Amino acid sequence: GSASGAIAWALTEWMRHGKPSVLGIVTGMVAGLGTITPASGFVGPMGAIAIGLTAGVVCFYATQLVKQRFKIDDSLDVFPVHGVGGLIGTFLTGIFVASGLGGMGLPEGQTIAGQLVVQLIGIVATLVYCGVLTYVLLKVSGIAGSLRMGVEEETEGLDIVLHDERGYDL
Repeated sequence: GSASGAIAWALTEWMRHGKPSVLGIVTGMVAGLGTITPASGFVGPMGAIAIGLTAGVVCFYATQLVKQRFKIDDSLDVFPVHGVGGLIGTFLTGIFVASGLGGMGLPEGQTIAGQLVVQLIGIVATLVYCGVLTYVLLKVSGIAGSLRMGVEEETEGLDIVLHDERGYDL
C-alpha cells in the first residue's frame, strides 16, 4: 500500500510537473499507508497494491485541489491525504475484500454491491460524526479565546509570537 502510493504519487507528479519530488514521494507513501489502513487485514496483496496506486493518484489531485483551487493552507496535507485516503480505503475495501480478488471474503450472502452500500453508510456516518464533533470542539474552544491570531501576529510570524523561535530565516 505505502510503496505503491509513493510510486503512483511520483509518477503523477512527474507527468504533471515534469519531475517527482522527495516530499511528494514521502507524501505518497503516507497516502498509501493511510488508505490501506481501513483495508488492512481484509484485502490481499494485489488489492493492497491497487488501493495504494489509487491513493497516490487521487490524493495527489486532492492536495492540488485543496491548495490551488480552494486556497486552504493545510501545511501537512491532513485532509487530502488522510481524509480522502481514508475514504478511498474504506470504499475500496468493499471491493477488494472479495475472495475472488484475494481478500478475506464477503459475509455470507453479501455481494460486492451490497458491501459497497455498507461501506458508504460507514463513510457518511464518519463524515457526519467528524463534522459535528469538529464544530462543537471549535465552538467550545472559541469560548476560551479567539481561534485566530491578529493580523500583526500573523505578519510577524506565529513561530516568533507563540514559541519565541524562528522557523525560517528569510
